Amino acid sequence: MTSTEKSTPHFDIPKECKAGVVVNEGPDFRVEIQMVPVPEPGPDEVLLKLNATGLCMSDVHFMLNDWAVPPMSTFNIRCAGHEGAGVVVKVGSEVKGWKVGDRGGVKPLWDVCGQCELCWDGKENYCQKAVYTGLAATGTYQQYITSPAKYTSPIPDGVSDEIAGPIMCSASTMHRALIDSGLKAGQWVVFPGGGGGVGIQGVQLAKAMGMRPIVIDSGSAKRKLALDMGAEEFVDFREVKEVAAEVIKIADGIGAHGVVVTAIQAYNDAISYVGGRISGRVMCVGLPPAGTTTIGADPSHFAFKNLHVIGTLVGTMRDTQAALEYARRGLLKQICEVRPMSAMPESIQQLRRGEVAGRIVIDFNQD
Repeated sequence: MTSTEKSTPHFDIPKECKAGVVVNEGPDFRVEIQMVPVPEPGPDEVLLKLNATGLCMSDVHFMLNDWAVPPMSTFNIRCAGHEGAGVVVKVGSEVKGWKVGDRGGVKPLWDVCGQCELCWDGKENYCQKAVYTGLAATGTYQQYITSPAKYTSPIPDGVSDEIAGPIMCSASTMHRALIDSGLKAGQWVVFPGGGGGVGIQGVQLAKAMGMRPIVIDSGSAKRKLALDMGAEEFVDFREVKEVAAEVIKIADGIGAHGVVVTAIQAYNDAISYVGGRISGRVMCVGLPPAGTTTIGADPSHFAFKNLHVIGTLVGTMRDTQAALEYARRGLLKQICEVRPMSAMPESIQQLRRGEVAGRIVIDFNQD
């Protein structure tokens, strides 16, 4: 970056940029680092130079094509990713409110219609005309991407790109799940898979909101991460024979007030963690491959326990800004390992195999 005026930075925009491109979409996919054309922003778009992108399990599902959505190739999309943080290097002719040099982030939703009841009611994350980043629009595995100005998230000073990137999806999603749960300060909330990239954000946010997080996961790395980030207790499912009984014992001998499921393997046992707690909430966040998982119980159990099972999707613009504010205040800390661009292909395979504690963030400025 050079500067001809103190207040107006200038960026030399290349013709091509590096990108993690999916090859052989489907069960045997892989990601290759390739050079791709830098796009031109439309009239209402900004061009972002991303400095960082988080790697999310949703990316893996898009590349595997195992969800009940059309494959990426249907939309001619070659790059997944939806946790991007960077800087605006060019603005479209009709853009207002953004200027070159502003910091911005890209979320799981690339755009929404802004004209439906859901968008008007603060539920634009369910907009039926939403465009999904990394599926129907080029994702954040590509360093230079366009983003609709009206749906690009401003990143405040004091929040690094390495922290801001994962906030675009994982923290924003967890903020929405906790708000939708209606849980209150002082209540027990369980995070099965809470040592992963999404769950650990929920642990931090729950702690900041005054809740009492319990993490169910396995391994010393995830134990340390969970406890360092605010979990009151860590239950290792490989070491504890009766996980539900242990959770109930911790949660006042009654059971958890809420369960936030990010690990899809946990759906089978999620309701059991509520134990005898009345008005327990099970939040369905993790999305399993289509047709592989159900959650439920005897209707009498729902009735006598006033049990709620609630689905929740990604965060809204408001959730993203709220999560960024938690980070600015120091209440959302870095939960990622930063790796160079060359490490992206293998890092994605490690994520697919479940070998990652917290989040991996790719630094586009490191080769």
